[in-house]
Amino acid sequence: MVTDIGLRRGAMDGRGPIRGSARLRQKVAALCSGAGAGSDGSTPGVLCEDDVLITQGAIGANFVLLYTLVNPGDHVICVYPTYQQLYSVPKSLGADVSLWRLEEENGFVPDVSELEALVRPNTKMIIINNPNNPTGIPIPTPVLASLVAFAKARDIVLFSDEVYRPLFHNLFSSSSGDADVPPPLTTFGYPRVVVTGSMSKSYALAGIRIGWIASADKSIIQAVASARDYTTISVSQIDDQIASYALSPPVYAPLLRRNVGLAVTNKALLETFIEKHKGVCSWVMPLAGTTAFIRFTHRSGEPVDDVRFCLDVLRETNVFFVPGSKCFGHGRDFKGYVRIGYVCHTEVLVEALEKLEAYMRVAFPE
Repeated sequence: MVTDIGLRRGAMDGRGPIRGSARLRQKVAALCSGAGAGSDGSTPGVLCEDDVLITQGAIGANFVLLYTLVNPGDHVICVYPTYQQLYSVPKSLGADVSLWRLEEENGFVPDVSELEALVRPNTKMIIINNPNNPTGIPIPTPVLASLVAFAKARDIVLFSDEVYRPLFHNLFSSSSGDADVPPPLTTFGYPRVVVTGSMSKSYALAGIRIGWIASADKSIIQAVASARDYTTISVSQIDDQIASYALSPPVYAPLLRRNVGLAVTNKALLETFIEKHKGVCSWVMPLAGTTAFIRFTHRSGEPVDDVRFCLDVLRETNVFFVPGSKCFGHGRDFKGYVRIGYVCHTEVLVEALEKLEAYMRVAFPE
């Protein structure tokens, strides 16, 4: 098994390269440069290996990046809803955080024109999550271009958590054009863009705990690398080599095709369920990632108490949902929404939806 994935015994004898192996950083640089699936990193692109820092998962990447760049008194703008770390960490570091709310009426796509009312003279960073958790909505290319132009005109760092990239559901669709799949933010020509990513989501390799930070701004990478020295000497060499193997040409496309196929298959099952119960639940259909943000209402149209709803579903069916207002809305926003992680083994989702179907008949009678 070790021989099959090309693990090198000698690499296990000591700590690895501090910033991550050259082999892995080349592959990540190729991904962040918009290279094709499974590029070996040998073709010059937007980024090179020196523009990449390997971390212990995206959660480690996000934290060390924010810890390095955000200071007390800074102002940060962050999309909302999103992964809580992205706005809670800046706040804990003494920054003033403005939440840039995504609206269902706009398909959960950010409205760049709203930034004029949010930006301040001391705005240090704008944070996005693309594709978004919990909505599963990617930001279209024209919107990204407008966002980059806005940040560039004001010399603001633009940080994109791209942990769910490239799990776009139309990635292998014969009818989809390149314009339907937004490129990495690092390809838009603005050096003060920083992206983070991981092997955990799109590649379904959460167990190896490999993430990264990438930016064309070498001063940012150097500053983050210096801060990272206080927490990490190097990532696991086994993890590093497995990640390199997963991103290699023979493996990358089949691995991603498998995961995209699972997402598309399972989303269709969830769509059928929502359509059947459209009197009490609705969504903006996710186009990427593994999560959906679904709104449940009573027959009257009033949103359910999502916390009580999730607890009741768990108690009655052993099916676990994440309450939107509690986990993504500070207990006040996104009432009635629940996040569902649906890209699991299909038979698991089928069983969960069958149990939920029985629950719905009792909880939401006609």
